[in-house]
Amino acid sequence: MSCLDCSCILRTRVESFGAEKHSEDSSSEDSADESAVFWSQSSRREDEQISWSSDVSHYDLQVEIGKGCNNVTSIYLARHLPTGTLVAVRITDLERCSEDHLKALQNEVTLSHAFRHPNIMTLWAVFTTGSWLWVISPFMAYSSAGHLLRTYFPDGMSEALIGNILFGAVSGLSYMHHHGYIHRSIKASHILISGDGLVYLSGLNHLYSLISSGQRLKAVYDFPQFSTSVLPWLSPELLRQDIYGYNVKSDIYSVGITACELANGRVPFQDMPRTQMLLQKLKGPPYCPWSVNTFPRSESRMKNSRSGIDSGIGESMTHTTASERLQTPPKTFSPAFHNLIELCLQQDPEKRPSARGLLSHAFFKQVKEQSKGSLLSLLSPAIQHTQSQIPVVHSSAAWSKSKCILTDEKERYWEF
Repeated sequence: MSCLDCSCILRTRVESFGAEKHSEDSSSEDSADESAVFWSQSSRREDEQISWSSDVSHYDLQVEIGKGCNNVTSIYLARHLPTGTLVAVRITDLERCSEDHLKALQNEVTLSHAFRHPNIMTLWAVFTTGSWLWVISPFMAYSSAGHLLRTYFPDGMSEALIGNILFGAVSGLSYMHHHGYIHRSIKASHILISGDGLVYLSGLNHLYSLISSGQRLKAVYDFPQFSTSVLPWLSPELLRQDIYGYNVKSDIYSVGITACELANGRVPFQDMPRTQMLLQKLKGPPYCPWSVNTFPRSESRMKNSRSGIDSGIGESMTHTTASERLQTPPKTFSPAFHNLIELCLQQDPEKRPSARGLLSHAFFKQVKEQSKGSLLSLLSPAIQHTQSQIPVVHSSAAWSKSKCILTDEKERYWEF
């Protein structure tokens, strides 16, 4: 398969999985380059209907915010010049893509167009410019939950914030499972948060369908070509690769690991050699991965709140001396949160709850009752990008159909 074979699937019309019918503006444009691809859908900003074009001069690339797929994809913050809207632009060098990477791109584009759920990341436009694939999507002002951990919560988030983030992610996951798809890459960096506090599940390129020949399979046996960095989040049955296979309950295990990640600021098993990690997962951890005190922790760089729980960016950013940190009470979590993680990390997949069942867990009910404000109130002050704060690193006008140069920024915020 050549690098431009993805044009076939990009031209395929896909019906939405949503219960309601949506009218979409999809079009294709001919150009001198016969392999050029264009697909888009209109989006609404307040009372304004926006149509996205394949003209690269309409997108002013301003700063690189992420990398993906073995560095063949760069993600930029850009401004859509006709409307002034901030967008995320992902540019992939198709000539450097492997067949597996191309299949993943096809999968993501197709499913993003098919899924209709408020907690699943959507794509606004997809087109090719020469051998480069451009993907236009909403810009997430808060980046990912993983970025929030690295930047503002290195010792973990509060229960209220974790609950709000996980509820949105599991809601999107429940929708995927209902339609017969396994996500296979649930982690904090694949949970994006918009400037208005909405949670979106991304990382659709490794989704796998349980539907085959019109029948729903009880298990699948495909092992995705993951980067080794994602292994700590994967379930024991997926890693085991035996005759029993795995199903949607594999994602529930990943939700449990992600909950630990959000609570502690680090991922269980991440420092283990791969073989030891696999053995630990298969026999069950000899420690409780959700217990904060079991992790070897470096000296805290932030001061915890008076309650012992990091309550938000504003309070936790206060720097303290070592003696003050030693006097800070240890961070604790509620029994409901412990129970949620225990259920998700059950060795037997059948003992784990479904994504839909998980949404009715006491932990989420508890968080809803305790959280008086929205998710934005837990992230104050908001992370906003103004025109004066964004340095222009590359103008889209300089892109041609023959070649382009990707910048290499040290600080990146999104992971795909």
